[in-house]
Amino acid sequence: MSKVEVVAPGSIIGIVGGGQLGRMLAVAAARLGYKCHIFDPHEHPCAADVAEAFTRGAFDDRAALERFAGQVDVATYEFENLPAEPLTALGPKLRPGVRSLAVAQDRAEEKSFIESTGGRVAPWRSVASLGEVQAAVGELKLPLVLKTRRYGYDGKGQAWIRTWQDVAAAWDAIGREPAIAEAGIEFTAEFSVLLARAPGEAGCVFWDVPENVHEDGILRRSIVPASPAVLGQAEPAQAMALHIAEALDHIGVLTVEFFATPSGPLVNEIAPRVHNSGHWTIEGAVTSQFEQHVRAICGLPLGSSDRTGASVTMDNLIGDEASRWPELGAEPGARLHLYGKGEARPGRKMGHVTRVVH
Repeated sequence: MSKVEVVAPGSIIGIVGGGQLGRMLAVAAARLGYKCHIFDPHEHPCAADVAEAFTRGAFDDRAALERFAGQVDVATYEFENLPAEPLTALGPKLRPGVRSLAVAQDRAEEKSFIESTGGRVAPWRSVASLGEVQAAVGELKLPLVLKTRRYGYDGKGQAWIRTWQDVAAAWDAIGREPAIAEAGIEFTAEFSVLLARAPGEAGCVFWDVPENVHEDGILRRSIVPASPAVLGQAEPAQAMALHIAEALDHIGVLTVEFFATPSGPLVNEIAPRVHNSGHWTIEGAVTSQFEQHVRAICGLPLGSSDRTGASVTMDNLIGDEASRWPELGAEPGARLHLYGKGEARPGRKMGHVTRVVH
């Protein structure tokens, strides 16, 4: 495992990306005495509201990233849809490294990498033309889903093929971009494994496995503890996730999304970062995923991941659901988080609410 020097409280953490994950990382960092510097191309990213400094720059602007590197003591990223090569300008200050990013942002490379670590995934093929999509249908059978290799999240860049008549329309729907074709599978539940891996001898910790409920490709709810169908597959799933983290030499929080199937857990995808399905840990665990990520990238001892209550539920507030803030703010036991994002567009994550039962 990589060794890094301790980055002491009072130092500056650079965060590439200024969305809600960066915002919550900055809040957690401040509690530990760190200052954060946000790098993002938008004029008013919500993470900048709670940070010491903000640089507006394009994610592929290597010169700007080099200047940014000179202003921070350690750096991390809050999402994976970033060009990886320019981030090499951050050098060894970047944790986790570019390798984790590069694997996670290309679905074909991701699938191959997961399989190389012994992880199980649904049957899949790379496709780059309508003819290859047709061949994949013949090999994988129906139904199957097309997923663009890059820049897909929250159900974007995906199209289902349920009959032969759907093939051309699905290929058009994803913009005829290089993609993977993935066999549709039967599953009883979706869940995620969240782990934090620190350098040196600090080791690795897992949180309880949350069961996740999605609608239209967007996470709606995470529940801890998960159902028996999920809990029965948690141990082998955690082992798969750990093998992935070790193969990447990943430092920080890593999230691995799974399907619970009759034949055991199947990896859906990986996210080399803090994750929506881990938001419950802010109130529901002794050490949140955000604080744990800060601890890991700064070389601090990892905290306890124990649950703080008997059960925890996290619900996303999507679009105009955030307008319910007066009601949710008045609800006993509800912990409301609003991201300060401004316009509440359909499908946009505006906040979340967590309920811990003791």
